[in-house]
Formats: sequence, structure tokens, C-alpha cells
Amino acid sequence: MEAIILAGGFGTRLSQVVRDVPKPMADVAGRPFLEYILDCLIQQGVDRIVLAVHYKKECILRHFGEHYRGVQILYSVEETPLFTGGAIKKALSLCNEDFVWVVNGDTHFEVPMEKMMCWAAEKQTSVTIAVKKMNNFSRYGRIMINGSGIITSFCEKEFCETGYINGGVYYLKRVILEGCPEKFSMENECFPVLLKQRDISAFESHGYFIDIGIPEDYQRAQKHFCIGD
Repeated sequence: MEAIILAGGFGTRLSQVVRDVPKPMADVAGRPFLEYILDCLIQQGVDRIVLAVHYKKECILRHFGEHYRGVQILYSVEETPLFTGGAIKKALSLCNEDFVWVVNGDTHFEVPMEKMMCWAAEKQTSVTIAVKKMNNFSRYGRIMINGSGIITSFCEKEFCETGYINGGVYYLKRVILEGCPEKFSMENECFPVLLKQRDISAFESHGYFIDIGIPEDYQRAQKHFCIGD
């Protein structure tokens, strides 16, 4: 299995507590956060990883080099920000398989990958998103899903008592990005097209989820991984 990790963001909201390194390299319980993501992927059989990098990329390249725990690491370097869609498309040029995993570099979501692949094969959609059910949230937009597991809409951020959020883990068919521009947003330009085609499904995972994008959740991650170790 191949995976792309989006690790090129600036981490503006976290800058008050994490400086001098890109957000995925933020120290969490004595290790770069990105290592926890890589460990999770490798444990489930991913044997080739592409890191999509931009902001302070040298820090990531220097730390990981060409291999991590025996797995090949490749780098898709963005000289200027390409947004999520452009970053994925550029990284796909380093991939070989028809379906590729895409993971956010600032989010750790424990997803059973074999089960999710089986789900995607059953639904026969070009993209499957791992979703997490949450209560009393306003930080994330809500995802609406029909009874067949097909995503019907992405709602704007607002307070929600109970709902599903995008967990930042995608399993996608690489050909869907052929013909897309060099720079574009996956969420704003690609997903709406797939919605109309009923070609994007949701897989619910009950695994641990943490997004270190804000200081409060960054501190929660410190406690979780410290206990986990």
C-alpha cells in the first residue's frame, strides 16, 4: 500500500506554542507528531510513503531521510503552496498504485485500513473518507451521509450536537485528479463534483482521533501519547 501525507501546512493557529518547525514535526511526548502517523500506517502494511512538504521542509527531510522503520520515504516538494488538491496531485506522480491513501500531517486518526478498503470496494466509489462521529462540536463542518454510506453534502462549520466529521484520511482512485489544474482545493473544487456523481463514500471509524491544529488539542495529544507510551 502507498500513502501520501500532507505535511506542507504553515500551522498558523499553533504558532504560539510550536515555533521553528512545521506543524507535523511538533514535539508530542518527546517525538515528532509525524512519527505517530507513520507508525500507524506502517503497522497496517503501508510500505511506501510520500511526504508532501513545503513550509520548513528541510526539517522533515533531515529527520526522516529516505527510510523510516525500513519503509521508503519519498518527497513531493511544493515550491509554492498548491492547496490540498494540488499537493495530492503532485504527490501522486511519485505513486504507482491505482488507489492511494491520503492522510493529513496534523491529524492522527486510527482507522482499520483493511476494513476501509473492503468498504470502498463494496461501494465502488472513487473516494472514501474516514469519518468520526462527534458530539457538541463547532470547529468542524458536518458530513451528511445517506443510508447506503454515500456522502450527500458537506455542511459549513456551526454548532452541532451530534454528527460526522471528516477525519482527514482518504482512500482515493488516482485517475480522478487527471485533468485537474496544478493548484486547487480538494474540498472546494473536487469533492462537489464527486457529490453530484454520488462517487464519494464515508467509512466510520471508532478509533482515536486528534487534530493538533489548535493549542488545546495539542496539549491533549501530549497527555494521550505520554500515557500510550
